[in-house]
Amino acid sequence: MAEESGGLPVFVYGTLRPGRHNHDRFLRGRTVAEEPARLRGAVLYEGPGYPYAVADAEGEIRGELITVAPGEYVRVLAALDALEDYVPGDPLNLYERVVCDVLVEGGGPVRGWVYLAADRVARRLRSSGTRVPGGDWRGGGGPRLT
Repeated sequence: MAEESGGLPVFVYGTLRPGRHNHDRFLRGRTVAEEPARLRGAVLYEGPGYPYAVADAEGEIRGELITVAPGEYVRVLAALDALEDYVPGDPLNLYERVVCDVLVEGGGPVRGWVYLAADRVARRLRSSGTRVPGGDWRGGGGPRLT
Protein backbone atom coordinates (compact mmCIF):
# COMPACT_ATOMS: atom_id res chain seq x y z
CA MET A 1 0.00 0.00 0.00
CA ALA A 2 1.48 3.38 -1.00
CA GLU A 3 0.19 5.20 2.07
CA GLU A 4 1.95 2.76 4.42
CA SER A 5 5.31 4.27 3.47
CA GLY A 6 4.07 7.81 3.97
CA GLY A 7 1.44 10.23 2.81
CA LEU A 8 0.49 13.84 3.26
CA PRO A 9 1.81 15.60 6.34
CA VAL A 10 -0.68 16.79 8.97
CA PHE A 11 -1.06 20.41 10.12
CA VAL A 12 -1.67 20.50 13.89
CA TYR A 13 -2.82 23.56 15.83
CA GLY A 14 -4.06 22.37 19.25
CA THR A 15 -3.41 19.46 21.59
CA LEU A 16 -1.40 17.62 18.91
CA ARG A 17 1.27 20.35 18.77
CA PRO A 18 4.73 19.45 20.08
CA GLY A 19 4.81 19.83 23.85
CA ARG A 20 1.07 19.16 24.26
CA HIS A 21 -0.33 15.98 25.77
CA ASN A 22 -1.88 14.52 22.61
CA HIS A 23 1.37 14.98 20.71
CA ASP A 24 3.02 12.76 23.29
CA ARG A 25 0.21 10.18 23.10
CA PHE A 26 -0.14 9.99 19.31
CA LEU A 27 2.93 11.45 17.60
CA ARG A 28 6.06 11.29 19.77
CA GLY A 29 8.58 8.93 18.16
CA ARG A 30 6.40 8.52 15.05
CA THR A 31 7.45 11.62 13.09
CA VAL A 32 10.39 12.57 10.91
CA ALA A 33 9.73 16.33 10.78
CA GLU A 34 7.82 18.91 12.82
CA GLU A 35 8.03 22.36 11.27
CA PRO A 36 6.44 25.67 12.33
CA ALA A 37 3.76 26.49 9.81
CA ARG A 38 0.71 28.65 9.08
CA LEU A 39 -2.66 27.87 7.57
CA ARG A 40 -4.27 30.77 5.75
CA GLY A 41 -8.02 30.83 5.23
CA ALA A 42 -9.06 29.65 8.71
CA VAL A 43 -9.49 30.95 12.25
CA LEU A 44 -9.50 29.21 15.62
CA TYR A 45 -12.34 29.02 18.13
CA GLU A 46 -12.11 27.76 21.70
CA GLY A 47 -13.57 24.34 22.35
CA PRO A 48 -13.93 22.34 25.55
CA GLY A 49 -10.18 21.91 26.19
CA TYR A 50 -9.14 22.03 22.54
CA PRO A 51 -9.60 24.42 19.60
CA TYR A 52 -11.62 24.18 16.41
CA ALA A 53 -10.30 25.49 13.09
CA VAL A 54 -13.05 27.12 11.04
CA ALA A 55 -12.74 28.19 7.41
CA ASP A 56 -12.51 32.00 7.11
CA ALA A 57 -10.95 33.67 4.06
CA GLU A 58 -9.42 36.44 6.18
CA GLY A 59 -7.92 34.25 8.91
CA GLU A 60 -4.62 32.58 9.64
CA ILE A 61 -3.70 29.85 12.13
CA ARG A 62 -0.29 29.07 13.57
CA GLY A 63 0.78 25.50 14.25
CA GLU A 64 3.15 22.82 13.04
CA LEU A 65 3.31 20.66 9.95
CA ILE A 66 3.99 17.09 11.07
CA THR A 67 5.52 14.52 8.72
CA VAL A 68 4.76 11.01 9.96
CA ALA A 69 7.54 8.41 9.83
CA PRO A 70 7.42 5.79 7.05
CA GLY A 71 5.66 2.65 8.23
CA GLU A 72 3.66 4.57 10.85
CA TYR A 73 1.44 6.60 8.50
CA VAL A 74 -1.66 4.40 8.29
CA ARG A 75 -1.70 3.70 12.05
CA VAL A 76 -1.11 7.33 13.01
CA LEU A 77 -3.72 8.72 10.62
CA ALA A 78 -6.29 6.17 11.90
CA ALA A 79 -5.47 7.16 15.51
CA LEU A 80 -5.82 10.87 14.68
CA ASP A 81 -9.14 10.25 12.92
CA ALA A 82 -10.39 8.44 16.04
CA LEU A 83 -9.14 11.24 18.32
CA GLU A 84 -10.94 13.84 16.19
CA ASP A 85 -14.12 11.72 15.93
CA TYR A 86 -13.74 11.79 12.16
CA VAL A 87 -15.37 9.12 10.00
CA PRO A 88 -15.47 9.82 6.25
CA GLY A 89 -18.98 10.85 5.22
CA ASP A 90 -20.47 10.75 8.74
CA PRO A 91 -22.91 13.69 9.22
CA LEU A 92 -22.18 13.63 12.98
CA ASN A 93 -18.45 14.41 12.59
CA LEU A 94 -17.10 17.20 14.78
CA TYR A 95 -14.24 17.66 12.32
CA GLU A 96 -13.67 16.99 8.64
CA ARG A 97 -10.19 15.98 7.46
CA VAL A 98 -9.41 18.04 4.36
CA VAL A 99 -6.37 18.76 2.19
CA CYS A 100 -5.11 22.35 2.38
CA ASP A 101 -2.03 24.30 1.41
CA VAL A 102 0.05 25.03 4.50
CA LEU A 103 2.89 27.56 4.57
CA VAL A 104 6.06 26.24 6.19
CA GLU A 105 8.24 28.92 7.79
CA GLY A 106 11.04 29.82 5.39
CA GLY A 107 9.44 27.85 2.56
CA GLY A 108 6.53 27.71 0.22
CA PRO A 109 3.15 26.00 0.41
CA VAL A 110 2.92 22.28 1.20
CA ARG A 111 -0.20 20.14 0.76
CA GLY A 112 -1.29 18.58 4.02
CA TRP A 113 -4.22 17.22 6.01
CA VAL A 114 -6.04 19.60 8.33
CA TYR A 115 -8.93 18.84 10.67
CA LEU A 116 -11.49 21.64 10.19
CA ALA A 117 -14.72 21.98 12.15
CA ALA A 118 -17.58 20.23 10.39
CA ASP A 119 -20.16 22.58 8.84
CA ARG A 120 -22.76 22.26 11.62
CA VAL A 121 -20.08 22.89 14.28
CA ALA A 122 -18.60 25.80 12.31
CA ARG A 123 -22.01 27.49 11.99
CA ARG A 124 -22.53 27.30 15.76
CA LEU A 125 -19.02 28.63 16.48
CA ARG A 126 -19.40 31.55 14.06
CA SER A 127 -22.65 32.59 15.74
CA SER A 128 -21.76 32.12 19.40
CA GLY A 129 -18.17 30.86 19.77
CA THR A 130 -15.11 32.51 21.30
CA ARG A 131 -12.44 33.22 18.74
CA VAL A 132 -8.77 32.63 19.64
CA PRO A 133 -6.93 35.95 19.24
CA GLY A 134 -4.03 35.84 16.78
CA GLY A 135 -4.77 32.29 15.60
CA ASP A 136 -2.26 30.70 18.01
CA TRP A 137 -3.91 28.42 20.58
CA ARG A 138 -2.07 28.12 23.88
CA GLY A 139 -4.81 27.26 26.35
CA GLY A 140 -6.49 24.21 27.85
CA GLY A 141 -6.18 20.65 26.70
CA GLY A 142 -4.05 19.26 29.50
CA PRO A 143 -0.58 20.00 30.81
CA ARG A 144 1.97 21.78 28.68
CA LEU A 145 5.16 19.77 28.74
CA THR A 146 8.61 21.35 28.63
